[in-house]
Amino acid sequence: MNRPVLPLLAILVALLFAASLLIGPAALGLRESLSALFGGQGGPVVLVMQEIRLPRAILGLCVGAVLGLSGAAMQGFLRNPLAEPGLIGVSSTAALGAVLSLQTGLAAAFALALPLAALAGAAVSVALVLWMAGPRGGALALILAGIAISALAGALTSLILNLSPNPFAAMEIVYWMMGSLADRSMTHVWLAVPFMAAGSLLLLATGRSLDALTVGEDAARSMGVDIRRLRLLIVIGTAAAVGASVAVAGAIGFVGLVIPHLLRPLVGGQPSRLLPAAALGGAAMVLASDIAVRVVAPDQDLKLGVLTALVGAPFFLHLLWRMRGLEA
Repeated sequence: MNRPVLPLLAILVALLFAASLLIGPAALGLRESLSALFGGQGGPVVLVMQEIRLPRAILGLCVGAVLGLSGAAMQGFLRNPLAEPGLIGVSSTAALGAVLSLQTGLAAAFALALPLAALAGAAVSVALVLWMAGPRGGALALILAGIAISALAGALTSLILNLSPNPFAAMEIVYWMMGSLADRSMTHVWLAVPFMAAGSLLLLATGRSLDALTVGEDAARSMGVDIRRLRLLIVIGTAAAVGASVAVAGAIGFVGLVIPHLLRPLVGGQPSRLLPAAALGGAAMVLASDIAVRVVAPDQDLKLGVLTALVGAPFFLHLLWRMRGLEA
């Protein structure tokens, strides 16, 4: 592994995290911001720093990290460079749970109803994927089960929007599905971060097994890798991490797809080395995108998921074009 990669990524994430704390509509000085963040009590500046910018920066860091990490883990397990965290249906079912809470009014009646419903949707996805793929199902069975669940959850979400009698609720659903870190509080942080941390630990524990899997399932088994256990860790880890991400930030696409592709050549293509690099890279991408949302269109409420798609899709097409040129 090129040793400077992880330290450089860590420095980049630290700088972007600091920038996320210091950049915003409120024109606050550096000294004033730091004083309010670390030692202030009461007052509007303290409120801005501790209740608005701090949770937004923490969630940007954590959401980006789990998306990048989950994408790298899924690509390593399925040995498919097009795999991404939503492939097993976690994002779609978590979004469906959140949409149901918005449509039924639970989100308005209970502040945590939306993230809790999204987490419940992710849990349902895990159960369905593992049941449909079967105890001995391989990568293909997992992919097909995930595609089926994603399609069903997407269809149900569209049906709810189609039949919604309340246009304001439908608009709120559409805006939430675009993905955003605005208006999040420390309550969202305390709710989501434990699930993200637990899921990330499970995924990071699969590094050596994913290394062995690069030479094929039969060879991996001969090295002592339990494929069924590995699949269980990947599915549950991805569901916990990505489900919690969707629960508090909505759907943010392309991070888990693009970041592993971008960093894989820098770490020699070894999955165990790519996992932490992808986590840092994902955190950097989401933090940078969230800062850009505030700077580019501060008064237009540009959604984070929209920006990551606008940036990620062309970049991914560029990667595919380069691959095509190498193959030719």
